[in-house]
Amino acid sequence: MKKLGFVGAGRMASAMVEGILATESLPVAEIACTSADDGTGTALASATGITYCAGLEDLLAQCEAIVLAIKPQQLAAIPESAASECSNKLILSILAGTPLSRLQAVFPGARNLVRAMPNTPGQIGAGITAYAPSAPLSEADAQMVEMVLGALGTVLAVPETAMDAVTAVSGSGPAYVFEFVAALRDGGRAAGLDASVADQLARETVLGAAMLLAKSPDDPETQRDRVTSPGGTTEAALKVLGDRKFRDMIGAAVLAAGKRSRELADA
Repeated sequence: MKKLGFVGAGRMASAMVEGILATESLPVAEIACTSADDGTGTALASATGITYCAGLEDLLAQCEAIVLAIKPQQLAAIPESAASECSNKLILSILAGTPLSRLQAVFPGARNLVRAMPNTPGQIGAGITAYAPSAPLSEADAQMVEMVLGALGTVLAVPETAMDAVTAVSGSGPAYVFEFVAALRDGGRAAGLDASVADQLARETVLGAAMLLAKSPDDPETQRDRVTSPGGTTEAALKVLGDRKFRDMIGAAVLAAGKRSRELADA
């Protein structure tokens, strides 16, 4: 019996496997994966040395804990015969917008179910993942969940009622940051910078600001004020953002994402 099996072998699953092996949290012989007939499973197995299972039921039968790393719409295609192989096993899902109640309907015999929301920086080990279990985790299961999700970066336990908001802030949040970087780049070009220079300045400014914020105990407003001199260039720029209600716009975006997450969960 293997310790851990991945249903799906895309980017997030690959990042988890690579992180687990890099930290030697589990030996390679204790991990297996399967995937759709798209080559991702065999590619991950070839790259890392983990076991590839050609059939879903084969994987489920031989692994103690299962990570669901497929597309949410693929959950409905899991047959009852396969789900029955998960009796008394831990199921960890990273399916966006998929509530614990839906997972429970598919895997009624699981000993525990965990809903998690990673984000794309997890692909380089710089993510943050929130998770919520359907019932209190045993010590062994808690260690498994923290180990698997910790391969992507920081891990945070929350109640399931918070998961839609988590999705709106950290799950979708990288896209907001990428859009801001693109806007900063385009602003630099409009101000007369060469395209490549504007791109580098925008990328590294956001990266450096994020690193500074991560290393400082101060809140974002304090860091902002340290950059802002009375009557200076930054103050002029911040006035435009304030006049155009930048914070309100971002807040509305987060609320829209959270609303859509709830809609997907109810679909």
